[in-house]
Amino acid sequence: MAEPASPGAYALLKTETVYEGRIITLVKDVVAMPEGGDSVREVVRHIGAVCVAAVDDESRVVMVRQYRHPVGGYLWELPAGLRDADGEPPLETAKRELAEEAGLAAQRWSLLVTSYSTPGFCDEQVLIYLAEGLSEAERPDGFTAEHEEIDMTVERVPLDEAVGRIFTGGIRNASAVIGLLAAARARETSPELRPVDAD
Repeated sequence: MAEPASPGAYALLKTETVYEGRIITLVKDVVAMPEGGDSVREVVRHIGAVCVAAVDDESRVVMVRQYRHPVGGYLWELPAGLRDADGEPPLETAKRELAEEAGLAAQRWSLLVTSYSTPGFCDEQVLIYLAEGLSEAERPDGFTAEHEEIDMTVERVPLDEAVGRIFTGGIRNASAVIGLLAAARARETSPELRPVDAD
């Protein structure tokens, strides 16, 4: 949750939809500035996403290698997906994505962190979960791998090694970086995590 501004500060004066797509909407907002005057902000509205740091009993984390067109190449990531199923709670989306991308289910789920991926221009919120007690699972009914998912590969990597790859530049996906660092820290220190249905 973002800390709200003082009443009257940063008030929305006008909004215009520039583009509306399946995943994002681009709007142009005119916002009142606290010191007077106003400013135009181009904002990408996003449907939101989930990400899963799935760690097995041998302290290996499930990683996926997927082609990402905007960066023109493959990235190592954690299983993740859009919150694009109407009415589906985020935890259920995370469970579905883990089953779809890795063929896995988990006995224990915790909400690790919530992240705004690029709050300077986008409202995308990513809920990152820790999944433990892994077991094989059937792909969900109706799921068919397509597009970039067709050549996605899945590997289990020792969590410490995956964290090391962040610092050598081998892992650059923001949700993966956050999720791996948070998972490693949580498993070391056992902090009190928020309920899985928190936002």
